Amino acid sequence: MKNLTLEEIGKMAGVSRGTVSRVINNHPNVSKKARQRVLDVIEQTGYLPNLAARSLASQRSRILGLVVPRSVQAFFSDPYFPRFTQGVAQACNQNDYTLSLFIFYSSEDERKLFPRISRRGHLDGVIVQATTANDPILSTIRTGSIPHVFAGRAPNFEGASFVDVENEAGAYTAVSHLLQLGRKRIATITGPLDQTAGMDRKRGYVKALRDRGHDVHDELIATGDFSQTSGYNAARKLLPHAPDAIFVASDVMALGALQAIQEADLKVPDDIAIVGFDDLPPASYSSPPLTTIRQPIMRLGFKAVELLLDMIESGNPSPQRMVFDTELVIRDSCGAKQEGFA
Repeated sequence: MKNLTLEEIGKMAGVSRGTVSRVINNHPNVSKKARQRVLDVIEQTGYLPNLAARSLASQRSRILGLVVPRSVQAFFSDPYFPRFTQGVAQACNQNDYTLSLFIFYSSEDERKLFPRISRRGHLDGVIVQATTANDPILSTIRTGSIPHVFAGRAPNFEGASFVDVENEAGAYTAVSHLLQLGRKRIATITGPLDQTAGMDRKRGYVKALRDRGHDVHDELIATGDFSQTSGYNAARKLLPHAPDAIFVASDVMALGALQAIQEADLKVPDDIAIVGFDDLPPASYSSPPLTTIRQPIMRLGFKAVELLLDMIESGNPSPQRMVFDTELVIRDSCGAKQEGFA
C-alpha cells in the first residue's frame, strides 16, 4: 500500500487528521472509541510512521513558523494575507501547535534570521509565502533541514511541497466569460511576472484569447504588483487603447482599476467590464460589486498546516502538493446580469 497521510487515515477511521496525530503520539486527549478506530485502521493498512520522525517527535517545540519574505510587500495592506493567516492559525490551534510569524523587512533580516529559522530545533516546520524567482530564501530553504510548505507554487523549485489554486484555469474562466458576453478588446492587469501566480494568471488570459481566435495585443497588457495603486496606474495606461473589458489578476488591483475608469468618466460595465481574482470581502461592496474568481483562501492556510504536519509526523520526504479549484462569482461589474447570463 502507498505511504498514507494522516488525513487519509483519518478519513478511513472517520476522525480528523488531528485525532490521528494525537493517537500516534499517544496524546491523552482522545476518546477511547476514536483511538480504537484509528488503531484498527493502522493495523489493517500496515501504516508505520517513519521511525526517525517519531524519535524527533519527543523533542518537538510544537511551534510552526509562517515566513513572509521581504519581497512580499503587502502583508498588512492586502486583505488576502489576514484571511490566509486566519486559516493557518485555526489549523495550528486545532492541532495543539503555536504559530510564530516571521516578517522580513530587509536583506539583512533574512541573512541573520532565516538560517536559524530553517534549522530544526526552534521550529518544527515552516510555511513560506510564495515569493519571487530570485529571492534568496529559496536557496536557503533548499539546503535547510526543516520541513517546509510553500503557500503558492514556488518558482523554479520543482521539488517543493506547496498548496495553491488553479491560477491559470481561473484566469481562463474569467476571460472566457468576458468573451461570451461579447467583449472583444479584453485587456489584463497582471500580477508580478516573477511570481508564479502572476505568470499563471497571465498564461490563462493569453490561452483563453487564442483558443477563441483572438489576437493578443501587447498594448492591452499592463503589469501590477497586487497593490491598489498599481491597479490604478495600470488601468490609466490601458485606457488610451480603448479596451472594452479588463481581467485584473487580483481584487485589490481591480479596485484601483475601477477608480481610474470612473475618473475617466467611463462606466462599469457599460463602457468597460471588469473581472477580478480572489473574492475578497471588498469585492462584494465595491461600486459596482465586482465579478471575480473565488479562491478558498482560508482553506489554503488550513491545508498548508495539515500538509506540513503530515510531513513532520510521517517523515515522508517526497514533495506533497494540494491544488484547489477556483469559481467564477458573477456580480455587476462584468455586465452579465444586464445580458441575462446570471
